[in-house]
Amino acid sequence: MKPCYQSLLTSPIGTLRILASEEAITRIDFNDDAEQSQFEENDLTKLASQQLRDYFAGERQTFDLPLAPTGTEFQQTCWQALAQIPYGETRNYAEQASLIQRPSAVRAVGAANGANPISIVVPCHRVIGKNGNLTGYAGGLDRKAWLLAHEQVKGTRE
Repeated sequence: MKPCYQSLLTSPIGTLRILASEEAITRIDFNDDAEQSQFEENDLTKLASQQLRDYFAGERQTFDLPLAPTGTEFQQTCWQALAQIPYGETRNYAEQASLIQRPSAVRAVGAANGANPISIVVPCHRVIGKNGNLTGYAGGLDRKAWLLAHEQVKGTRE
């Protein structure tokens, strides 16, 4: 098994746990109960922490990190599509399904987004309901609303 490294980052919306292997970030999630002593930090977890601090400070809109989320081929495709949503914009689930050439897979896209293991960096918070309402977010709707307000979302692209 590959070594696992961890950094904890206190953010304006809770504690983020950043996990990495030697080569890539494998998980970023909200975990207010995480304990730092479980794993050591490495250069990647420290870099992700710094980039997230910059994001929360309004100084970063994109991330430059090697990512290795674990998921099915379909989930990976959905997560790659999430990464294409520009900062300050949103998409709805139907648009995401069309983007991956699976227009009838709206619910499956929603489920894949819900399983996204790399919060914020892979921006599943930028996907909203077709009617413009906020819908599920693994970190909670309050956090999703905060993230969208932080990015001063302009609305869905036509």
